[in-house]
Amino acid sequence: MSMFSTGILVLTSPLHTLPLRIAPVLSSAAQVVERTLYVHLHPGLNLGAGGGQPRPVFIPPVVDLSSLITGLYSNAANVCSHLDVRVLLTNVRAQSNNSSSPETGGTVVTGNPFPSPQPLSHSPEVVLTDFALQDPCQSPLVAQCLQRYAGHCYVCSPGLASVLLHPQLQNLEEEVEKEEKEGQKEDWDSRSDPMETYGEVVVGGTFDRLHGAHKTLLNVSCLLANKRFLIGVCDQELLKKKVLKELIEPYALRVQRLQEFLQDVKPSLQYEIVPLSDPFGPSVIDAQLQCIVVSEETRRGGEAVNKKRLENGLPGLVLHEIQLLKDAHHTEMEEEKISSSSLRSRLLGTLLTDPKQDKPHLPLVPYVIGLTGGSGSGKSSIARRLEALGAVRIDSDQLGHETYRPGEVAYNRVLEEFGSGADLINEDKTINRRALGRKVFGNKERLKDLTDIVWPEIALLVKERIQQAREEGKQVCVVDAAVLLEAGWTDIVHEVWVAIIPEEEAVSRITARDGVSQEDAVRRLQSQWPNARQVAQANVVLCTLWEPEITQRQVRKAWDLLQKRIQQRWEGAKPPS
Repeated sequence: MSMFSTGILVLTSPLHTLPLRIAPVLSSAAQVVERTLYVHLHPGLNLGAGGGQPRPVFIPPVVDLSSLITGLYSNAANVCSHLDVRVLLTNVRAQSNNSSSPETGGTVVTGNPFPSPQPLSHSPEVVLTDFALQDPCQSPLVAQCLQRYAGHCYVCSPGLASVLLHPQLQNLEEEVEKEEKEGQKEDWDSRSDPMETYGEVVVGGTFDRLHGAHKTLLNVSCLLANKRFLIGVCDQELLKKKVLKELIEPYALRVQRLQEFLQDVKPSLQYEIVPLSDPFGPSVIDAQLQCIVVSEETRRGGEAVNKKRLENGLPGLVLHEIQLLKDAHHTEMEEEKISSSSLRSRLLGTLLTDPKQDKPHLPLVPYVIGLTGGSGSGKSSIARRLEALGAVRIDSDQLGHETYRPGEVAYNRVLEEFGSGADLINEDKTINRRALGRKVFGNKERLKDLTDIVWPEIALLVKERIQQAREEGKQVCVVDAAVLLEAGWTDIVHEVWVAIIPEEEAVSRITARDGVSQEDAVRRLQSQWPNARQVAQANVVLCTLWEPEITQRQVRKAWDLLQKRIQQRWEGAKPPS
């Protein structure tokens, strides 16, 4: 079956039957769609009846619908986590009167939800449905009807394809019927009461790498909101204590992705996205707000908001609580719930950005990794682990010592620049590096004078070691260099790998290892590039914060993925046969 980048799934089953159906439906859809899957709900839609083309209708926001959305995103995280799933709510509207619908358990609102087709961020190339065919001969007619229905609702790509998932779900039909006959299904009918909705709703969060739990929060909030939806996005101070904060997406990118998602989900709402520099933001001063959406985990935060509002003379907000989504793929170092911190931890050891291709001067072999990181980051321990896996380790700090030996170019130039007094030369005529360090510490100009002498000489020695590895037939070199980025040595490596560690942990390690005070350790770190600046230039990021075996798994993953990239590079360099 052909694969499509973007698809739209039209669910026609009654709401109370969908909880059992949704996992296999999503699994089947994932065999057809590979990037974005929109979900459109129309319980009871009959695509096989004669008498004209069916039209979209409004459906009411009922408790079943909120529960279904939660279950849908939970199942998506388990069975098709690679897909960007988005539940669309344009045809969901709260309104009384009109006729009752047994499929939704509420009233059907008359009118056309789509006066004109709604544009989506990604135009669907295929439309899919769970509609149950009564007769296989109906298939062409139903497919045409489905295409016209989707085209009436959304702006789709020309040549929209259609896929009927029902043949793949026939085994499920018997199971659903059996569950219903035995009365083992949840009592969905008792939960089909209309949801209470509000004019203005507020939520807050980091919204890093928008995932199923975020989408559940946003979708349910869109169900609850009739007019305005206020979203506070954590920034600056609120990010400082986050796990792997250096890997959090920039604020502007998080906002852009929120805007795109929300505009797809419910374009009729007024959206307001603001940065949060404190836990409350505008939620404690905006008199128009009526409801705040929280999870089990953040309920206390919602209660704190209401306490502040009362202090400010404002009425408290209704707290609408949603469930946390369980992460079926979490490891022992990750949270059981779906969370951004777990997603960030899974990025460790993976390729975050593609290596630059503008380095024709670098030969294919050996493939050179430049490994860097701040003091205490565990960079050298990572280098030794890579060495154990087969890489040639080139220790630039050790090579730095060699440049200070008598007779070397750097040795003579350093003495010319900084003097040859007894305070700078040891008894064996080598340079006292500690004394030299005192001469340049805190003086940027003098430090630059020193690095302008030493760094080029170290780079020459690194190149010599790489050439030696090439002559010995080695496949991978790792240049262990704290100053890789500052010295501008990225032109002699194929990839940049960065080791990071929180500053508090780095200070603790430095004081324990070197016997210096906390103040000296902090000053040392402040004289180096911060983690965020290094990560911005990294192809791969690693972190040694946790147990050694976790570091080893990161390194092993990074090494195995590296071997695949090297193999692809070699295959791409082969002349066509």
